[in-house]
This record gives sequence, C-alpha cells and structure tokens, in this order.
Amino acid sequence: MIPFLDLQKINAQYQNEFQEKLNLVLEKGWFILGDEVTLFEQEFAEYCGVKHAVGVGNGLDALVLILKAYIQLGKLQKGDEVIVPSNTYIATILAILQADLVPVLVEPNKDTFNIDVSFIELYITKKTKAIMPVHLYGCLADMPAIQHLAQQYDLLVIEDAAQAHGAQYNGIKAGAWGNAAGFSFYPGKNLGALGDAGAVTTNDDALAELVRCLRNYGSVQKYKNDYLGYNSRLDELQAAFLRVKLPFLDIENKQRLHIATRYCHEIKNSKIILPKLPVDKEHVFHLFVIRTKDRAQLQHYLAQHDIQTLIHYPIAPHKQNALQQWNEKSFPISEKIHQEVLSLPMYGVLSDAQVEKIITTVNNY
Repeated sequence: MIPFLDLQKINAQYQNEFQEKLNLVLEKGWFILGDEVTLFEQEFAEYCGVKHAVGVGNGLDALVLILKAYIQLGKLQKGDEVIVPSNTYIATILAILQADLVPVLVEPNKDTFNIDVSFIELYITKKTKAIMPVHLYGCLADMPAIQHLAQQYDLLVIEDAAQAHGAQYNGIKAGAWGNAAGFSFYPGKNLGALGDAGAVTTNDDALAELVRCLRNYGSVQKYKNDYLGYNSRLDELQAAFLRVKLPFLDIENKQRLHIATRYCHEIKNSKIILPKLPVDKEHVFHLFVIRTKDRAQLQHYLAQHDIQTLIHYPIAPHKQNALQQWNEKSFPISEKIHQEVLSLPMYGVLSDAQVEKIITTVNNY
C-alpha cells in the first residue's frame, strides 16, 4: 500500500537529531516557553521575512489570538464582519466565530480553489473590517489584489497560512503579506511537529506583544494577569523538533513541486481535472488535489490498487451541522468542489517508483 502520508518515513530522516533535542530539553529541565521556543520564533520569523513569530498551541489558536488581540487593540470589535472563503477547512470560520466576529463567506475560483477576488468587493459593507484569505493546499491567494482592496477600504488582512509554509510570490512568503498570519504545524503539514503546534507571524509590534501575553493566561509577568488570556503556548519540545526540520523545509517543498510537476505533466485521463501549476508564484503543494465526477469510484479503484487517497474536504463548511445558520445558503462553486475533490499522495519521501505507480494507475482508470 502506498500510504496517503507516511509520517513515519518522513520523520525517520530526523530521528537522531530529534533524540539529541529530546536529551537537551530533558537535561535543561525547562519545558514551557524556554530557549527552544524563543530560538524557533526567531528562526521562523526570519524564514518568513517578518519581524515577529509567536509560538502558540495550534493553527486555530493562532487565528483566534490574532483576532482577539485586534479586538483588544481596538482595531476590531465584536460583531464586525470578516470576509473569508467559503471553500476552506472549517477552522478558518471557527476562529472568526470564536472571536465573536461575523464570517462573510465568498466563493472560490474553481481553478485555484482560493477565494475569488473578483467577488470580494460585492460583500464589503460598513461592518466589514477584515479579509481572511486562505492559501489553500499550499497555493497563495491573490495577495496583491487582496492588499489593493484592503487599502482601498481600510481593512485588516489576516492570512490563514496553515497549509502554505514557504509559498511565495515576488519573493514575499506566506505569512508576510497581511497584517498578521496564522500557521499550523500539525504533523502532516509541510513543516510538521510531532504533535499540535502553531505560530502567529506579523510585523506589528503591538500585536506581537499582545499575542505573547494572551497565549500565556494574559500575563507578561508571572502571576500578574493584565488580560483575560488563554493557555496556548508552543510546547518547548515541539519547538525543538521544528528547529530540526525548518532548515530542510525548502528542500521538502522542492521535492513536492517535482512530484506535482510529474503528476500534472504525466497524468492524462479525460475523467480527471488536474490542478494548475502556477507560473508566477511558488506553490508548495501541501496537498495535490484533483477533481472528478467519479470520485467514489476512483477512490475505490485506487484503493484496490494499493494507493491510499483522502478527501479535502468532503463537506463544505456551510453544510456542516456546526454551522446550521448557513445550511440553507447556496455556494454552488464550493459545493461542486467539495463533491469532486480527491487528494493523491504528496510528500517528499515518495519514491520514483511510487510516483510512477500512482501516475500509471490513475491513467489506467
């Protein structure tokens, strides 16, 4: 069986370095907000090209803390509207709701899967205060156009960069385009921890300082709490592991792009719509997502030939039970995408033989 994602093989490359980091953390005996977190924050900020990275518990918390901090800073207030793609993982929308803000869902471009900028202006009202683009599957949203709209209407831009570590356009990486960005280091990400982890990136000094405070019970000084905060701190050991993997992220992304290029050039089946290889920006292919009207049959066929696939995502957010207030709304582009998408195996340690088998099997379907 070719697994959809072989985390054991991915992380085996770093086993010795992980063991060294584990021993180091054990020897220090400092397990919360220690040197490893501080150093990773510095290194990840430098990698993204921003002034600040703040390690937090996970990607959802990263987005929530950004929004909560902007409310505290007076740049947002409860009830404000945030424009967000209708085609995304539900966490993006949950973050807005958990910050007592109002998500305004906008349809995606069917070719890029990302928010269709040509629709955004139709949804801007006096209550609109922010846009939260998602760099879905590792492809940057149209950030120059989004930034232009944000400047025109004086809106915050908060990137959901959970799937886009290292993606860039014109030399500017995901996490450095907006006022702030939320990253996830969930184990399956291009830069994955060995558990939950996340980060906020920003050039805003006041925001970074407040997020650091909010993540730690609203406290800057121990036992002195200035805000109603949270417990969402990047774990010291996970930071240490991420420091091992960060220097190899660009290599991993190049391997993913190589595999994606082979898929795009060599898969030739009229039943399948392939993603487009961008010519003007670096797609890091967190996922390689095809579309087909025969999804159930194709997935079953691939499984019979020992190729595991997953669906990202089977249910559109507005159709989820958790978001019943949107269940009756119609987002036909999103709904069609969610009915047709299927993710093929995509990770840097796929062998040439495995890639060849996937291509041949898909072509024979």
